[in-house]
Amino acid sequence: MRQIAAGQFKQTCLKLLEDVRETREPIVITKRGVPVAQLVPLPVESDWRGAMAGTGVIHGDLLTPATDPEEWEVLGD
Repeated sequence: MRQIAAGQFKQTCLKLLEDVRETREPIVITKRGVPVAQLVPLPVESDWRGAMAGTGVIHGDLLTPATDPEEWEVLGD
């Protein structure tokens, strides 16, 4: 795992952020040789919209009621 001193991190912060985003590898930030923080990439966001497109199957008529209207209790009286 890559390590970098806090002073150097301060000078190159934006470049290091871009490096972590591109390589997906964390960077340990040290102060006097002792690890104090870790710069890690965020989890990759997946676009779930449309992920199930084309996997559904329609069996039968979607508009016709499953039972006769005479069998519906709510319609009585």
